[in-house]
Amino acid sequence: MVVPYARGVFCPAYDDGRCRSCTLLAVPYHEQLAGKAAHTAGLLAPFGDIAWEAPVPSAPAGYRNKAKLVVGGTLDAPTLGILDVDHRGVDLQDCLLYEERLAATFPVLAAFVTRAGLVPYAVPERSGELKHLLVTVSPDGELMVRFVLRSTESLARIRKHLPALLAELPQVAVASVNVLPAHAALLEGEREILLTEASALRMRLGGIDLWLRPQGFFQTNSAVAAALYRQAATWLADDPPASLWDLYCGVGGFALHAAAATRARVLGVETSEAAVAGARSSAASAGLDAEFVAGDATAFALGAPAADVPEVVVVNPPRRGIGAALAGWLEASGVPRVLYSSCHAESLATDLAAMPSLRPVRGRLLDMFPQTAHDEVLVELRRGA
Repeated sequence: MVVPYARGVFCPAYDDGRCRSCTLLAVPYHEQLAGKAAHTAGLLAPFGDIAWEAPVPSAPAGYRNKAKLVVGGTLDAPTLGILDVDHRGVDLQDCLLYEERLAATFPVLAAFVTRAGLVPYAVPERSGELKHLLVTVSPDGELMVRFVLRSTESLARIRKHLPALLAELPQVAVASVNVLPAHAALLEGEREILLTEASALRMRLGGIDLWLRPQGFFQTNSAVAAALYRQAATWLADDPPASLWDLYCGVGGFALHAAAATRARVLGVETSEAAVAGARSSAASAGLDAEFVAGDATAFALGAPAADVPEVVVVNPPRRGIGAALAGWLEASGVPRVLYSSCHAESLATDLAAMPSLRPVRGRLLDMFPQTAHDEVLVELRRGA
């Protein structure tokens, strides 16, 4: 049965059963947005009288700026998409979630796989070389292309044929090989080999250049990410702090927008060295007063002298949340204000329960992931509110 969804378009991969990842595809988009907002508000209702701003919608399709493509099939007929239950490749080049400029690269990259002799990795047989293609498009239309290989056996062939690929896709700014030798359900390995002179992709949001390096994290929806950073900056500007920490800062999105919107002394903490390097480059090029250090957010906070506690802490953790240790530190630290950006409302609720002195006073849902049950929510917490 063909299932209609947002704006009268249809997903061929969903309709023919190749992919059912978009679990809300049959739900009209306005109902998805309302349902997510109601679900989040219900989860957080026990923690305070929150003033909710109107949800931020997304384009229902064509919003993803990054493709994480499992490569399967054969050398002559590679598939770019996902694996089925038997760990065989399912081609999803026609997936409607990707930005148009991103999706347009898929046929060119599939042809490159064949031309360069990059044998797709077969999970059941544990044979082949090319495991994934990771492709990111910037708001300006530039690309980062990463080839995730089992070994460096194909590296020379990639280098040989790369000039032809760059001629076909001149918008490629960064290309690299990532080496993932382990037979494991991992997206990438630790070793990265740059193939281009440029080492970072410029992601321009809100007038600020964020520099994304291979293995760095960036929000998957550029338009909604820009709205998220803008919202945080607006709330901070309402009551400008003198000092701010951005924990789990990634490439510095919150920290840099905060530095631009206020006169605060801004410090970002992130485990990824690549992300920290990008954040430092962004701060320097923009002339913003923001410092970035590589390290674990919880360990940094727990080891900081009491005199260094800032007026605002921003946290943007992974789905698991900030955890008991950091929540306990925030509760005991005396920090008067926290901005918490969460991609999993259930873990946010768990963390709020561990910080009873910090009450949410306002919030906004931002639909980072249409057609799925996932979303992003930003809440402002104030001590003793």
